[in-house]
Amino acid sequence: MKQQRRPRLYFSFRSPYSWLAIHRLRREVPDFFDRVDFFPYWDPDAQTTAALAERGAELHYAQMSRAKHFYILQDTKRLAGQAGMAMAWPIDVDPWWELPHLAWLSARRAGRAVPFYDALVAARWERGEDICTPDVITKAATTADFDPALAQAAPDDAEIRAEGTDCLAAAYDDDVFGIPYLRWGRHRFWGLDRVDHFLAAWQPDADPPAGPTGVPEAVAAGVPFDTDTAGGCG
Repeated sequence: MKQQRRPRLYFSFRSPYSWLAIHRLRREVPDFFDRVDFFPYWDPDAQTTAALAERGAELHYAQMSRAKHFYILQDTKRLAGQAGMAMAWPIDVDPWWELPHLAWLSARRAGRAVPFYDALVAARWERGEDICTPDVITKAATTADFDPALAQAAPDDAEIRAEGTDCLAAAYDDDVFGIPYLRWGRHRFWGLDRVDHFLAAWQPDADPPAGPTGVPEAVAAGVPFDTDTAGGCG
């Protein structure tokens, strides 16, 4: 079977393991953003859910127990420390995940995908800010030299909404059930602990990664601390 020429990465600004995985991938492959197709993944609002339903698509991930939720919070903090990364827990109050994820799609259209991604994860995981709020989105866009007005208007842009629906529909078609999730041809890799496996399959002639991720299999996907129902890693 012929491999796809470019891998797909499904990521979420909500998931700390997505943040950690992309950090590691970029450390090993500095031009990773240029060589992989990025698909944002999030808990959709009613409008996006309806658009997905019209296409016969939905999300595959299942809710997790409260005990597992809090274990993952502790584990992520530990892993960030091992990687030498500062981390602050964000507190999400009624988060509207369309805003950061659709704003990122808008930034990608404007050629500012990487700096806007960096600004958002810095706000969320380094400073514990709520990236689902207009003020934080505006600051992140300004930092990334991306028009804040375009970032704010992304959920109201029909073309950006459709692109977001395409991303979630692709996740459904690719059987994505947790984040981060990498797909390259027939190969699929779920979670931070599979990053090294992906790199070995994708770049078999490259030097081995700098070190193991050290993430137990059972905690390969997770969620940040928030005030909604403890659950999936979307």
